[in-house]
Amino acid sequence: MLRSTLMVAALAVTCPAYADADLDALRAELAAIKTAYEARIQALESRLQQAAPPAPAPVAVETARSNRFNPAISLILQGRYAHLDQRDERGITGFLAAGEHGHGESTRGFSLDGSELVLSASIDPDFRGYLNAVLADEAVEVEEAWFQTTSLGNGLSIKGGRFRSGLGYQNEQHPHAWDFATNNLVYATLFGEGYGQEGVQIKWLAPTETFLEFGAEIGNGHAFPATNHDSNGFSSVALFGHVGGDVGIAHSWRAGLSWLRARPRGREFEGHDINDIELIGDFSGTSRTWLADFVWKWAPNGNATQQNFKFAAEYFRRDESGTLSCDDADVMNPGVCTGGLSAPFSADQSGFYAQGVYQFMPQWRAGYRYDQLFRGDVRFNGADAGALIGSLADYNPKRHSLMLDYNPSEFSRIRLQYSRDQAEQSVDENQFYVQYIYSLGSHGAHQF
Repeated sequence: MLRSTLMVAALAVTCPAYADADLDALRAELAAIKTAYEARIQALESRLQQAAPPAPAPVAVETARSNRFNPAISLILQGRYAHLDQRDERGITGFLAAGEHGHGESTRGFSLDGSELVLSASIDPDFRGYLNAVLADEAVEVEEAWFQTTSLGNGLSIKGGRFRSGLGYQNEQHPHAWDFATNNLVYATLFGEGYGQEGVQIKWLAPTETFLEFGAEIGNGHAFPATNHDSNGFSSVALFGHVGGDVGIAHSWRAGLSWLRARPRGREFEGHDINDIELIGDFSGTSRTWLADFVWKWAPNGNATQQNFKFAAEYFRRDESGTLSCDDADVMNPGVCTGGLSAPFSADQSGFYAQGVYQFMPQWRAGYRYDQLFRGDVRFNGADAGALIGSLADYNPKRHSLMLDYNPSEFSRIRLQYSRDQAEQSVDENQFYVQYIYSLGSHGAHQF
């Protein structure tokens, strides 16, 4: 059609009248015009074909599919500067120490937190795997190393290996995902940093519009308040349930209840007696912890990129009963535990934290957290434990924290924090922190 149109146009322009012309000459001239225009049309079609985008290569599709089974690798870099008072020891008065509760919080000046190396991938259509290793000076600690089923269906999944328990809200979060530079007093008292164990977890997610999940775990009690002792069976049991949903477009929430039973054997602790003489000892018995958590989030029209607010709170109650043994660490200064003392021990204690974090503009967040512990009833050898052990004195620790952080991107964060710490009796300390967190490589999304 295009060629015929061009021919007609050419005739109209170049051949107005040939009634008396030689017919053979006319035919020759028309053939020349036709040849010239056909050459131009072929050149135009060739240019159009070259400009068209190429069809997608099948090889690229196959490569994308195969990448599902290649590990996603990331490295989390963390460090801080802490302005703290000079103190020989830091503890939480009224509570048996949970060991490594500070996550480096007691180090003054510049320090390097543990860097986290994370690998995760689908193993096959039925399983996926995850590894989180903390790289510290002269040591590598495996935080998590587990497999999880992906094809059981009906909302069921099974996880096995070493993992952070599904208890509470913050427990499954690694330190780089915390909203503050330091741990809250509840988790520092209950678990040190977070409760993890080697065992098996089964979880069921209900097929309902309202978020509803239930889980159960058995394990060897890898962390405080349990102890990892050589025995068959399991030394800890955990149960948890969570419910949540949306309220309109802008609001969402989640609430949960958890229970943990552990049977520590020879769980070590350090402290000091009423004469301020250092003590070492251990506890064997039963520990039961109840934990309630609540989280509420707000974002205008559900878009959290510009502004958002998150409120989180957790409350715990823990009962422990068994036998406490103590001895004086300084044999040159005998005290109440000289020569060793073993006697019945019981503790009924509780506490909570509540925090709010507001992203008031893109890349900037501010937050406030309040921690409060209640020492409760603690008895040792038939009397109030504070009468013999000074670190178990009748005192209710608390702490206020303010933070401001700047997030140039989802892979980097710089944070300022101030805390007024009253976790230890007769100590009122102003603490200042500057923290950086950088994520290198692919990193999965964090929980709700």
